[in-house]
Amino acid sequence: MTAAAQSETDAHWMRQALSAARDAQQRGEVPVGTCIVVGDTVLAVAGNRTRTDNDATAHAEMVALRAAAKEAANYRLSDAVVYSTIEPCVMCAGALIQARVRRLVYGAPDERAGAVASHFRVCDTDFLNHRIEVSTGVLAEECRELMQTFFRARRKDQMSEVRSQRSEDRDQRSE
Repeated sequence: MTAAAQSETDAHWMRQALSAARDAQQRGEVPVGTCIVVGDTVLAVAGNRTRTDNDATAHAEMVALRAAAKEAANYRLSDAVVYSTIEPCVMCAGALIQARVRRLVYGAPDERAGAVASHFRVCDTDFLNHRIEVSTGVLAEECRELMQTFFRARRKDQMSEVRSQRSEDRDQRSE
């Protein structure tokens, strides 16, 4: 496949991951989405479900890996390409290693918790018995903007709650 064709393919599948991220956001989740494919076949598409499922491990990558393994009837996904809107955390990067995925493509880095390039370099360390081909920056601006918009709104809501609570506290003290 030519570089241009690979770029188009990556953007196509990343759009599927972005759609899952937007769906997650609608449920009040952090908007991260993952799409797992083998060739032209989609094995799974998922968004974060940590709050929805009350499960700290229900990150988009983990949910998608579970669904893809069921679809493939095998927890080893050695021909799979995983598209994630954000750089996976250490838990998810470790799961990708355990699943033996062939390739990881992510949109935007996660400078705080990313474990692929930002910290740890889990996917290409010499200490583990599997390495994953990694491509970054696919639809990066769109992926980054989705996260920034979400967290900006969350901070604004939190500040509104703090202001409201302070106002209530002042009102109670003046009574």
